[in-house]
Amino acid sequence: MATRLCFVINSLEGGGAERVISNLANHFSSKDCSVTVICLNKAQVKYQLNEQVKIVNLLERKDNHNSFNRIRYAFLTFYRLLTLLKKEKPDCTICFMTSANIWAGLCCMILGLPYLVSERTAPDSTLNQYNKFLQWFVFHIYRKSKAIVLPAFGMFNGFKRIKQFETLYNFKTIYNPIHQFVKPNPGSVNSKPFMLSVGRLSHEKGFDRLIEAYHLLQLRDTDLIILGEGPERTALEAQIAALNLSGKVKLIGFKSNLQDYYAQATVFVLPSRNEGYPNALVEAMGMGCPCVAMNCEFGPSEIIEDGVNGFLIEQDNVPALSLAIDKLLNNSELKKQFSDKAKLINETNSIERISANWEELILS
Repeated sequence: MATRLCFVINSLEGGGAERVISNLANHFSSKDCSVTVICLNKAQVKYQLNEQVKIVNLLERKDNHNSFNRIRYAFLTFYRLLTLLKKEKPDCTICFMTSANIWAGLCCMILGLPYLVSERTAPDSTLNQYNKFLQWFVFHIYRKSKAIVLPAFGMFNGFKRIKQFETLYNFKTIYNPIHQFVKPNPGSVNSKPFMLSVGRLSHEKGFDRLIEAYHLLQLRDTDLIILGEGPERTALEAQIAALNLSGKVKLIGFKSNLQDYYAQATVFVLPSRNEGYPNALVEAMGMGCPCVAMNCEFGPSEIIEDGVNGFLIEQDNVPALSLAIDKLLNNSELKKQFSDKAKLINETNSIERISANWEELILS
């Protein structure tokens, strides 16, 4: 009888965690497992899933601003998820991101089903902001899980900042698998050479700092392209206009042909204030794009060896970020070295190697 697996996440809209869960779902479905991906919220699916993978959307949220609707959505999420998991009876439920971890973990505890939880972003942005009661509640859900999977080893110390979590020993580090893109198209995606950054347009991604660093460079013939959507778009557009960078800094939204941008970019920059394990950085390196990253919590220091396969810049130091970009743009030998060394991540983070780690954990 095929192993039954349920993956639970908020949605499959664009994002790093969503890409990882899509890759894992595809991998396990190709291994003759019965795979269901449960999305707490209905949204457009941005990633390609095998036809054998079943997708279930629990809710379509329309108005979550008043207390009545929040209570209603909470009840419906719990009831529908509990009912679905009771029907599916998965051999293991794998949850990604805090809210999905809480709902699915609670349901699995009630039903006596095995489950894994996985935090994908820095805990200072999630659990460390919760009140004491909610932290206590989450602690008991996480304590009962088969494992708390983290994409970067450094995140372990972040969770230990919560007192109750000091006693947890079921943490497991599994890096994100590298996404296998289709072959890049030959046509140019931009009329000029360009620097690239990719991610959600949100404060923690630090695109305001990248735009400031780009402004310091005063480049005439190199544009800055930022791929992604999010709540900071208006603020970033205002910053671009204020610095007279309109037409040079381009916010071009979500693109399905990411491989073309990675392949053609002169430099990839990760300016984040915090991360879990930055997929975009791994993807860029896998495509051989020379990289510069802020040494934020967490992930970049476990991916980049400074001066060997990229530059790692002191957190919050925008002038140093600007200097590192300039050094790389003007040194073709260094760009080639970084490019060649960066491609080794295709081996260390291969879907086969990373999936083997998940298999061991899920099927044990």
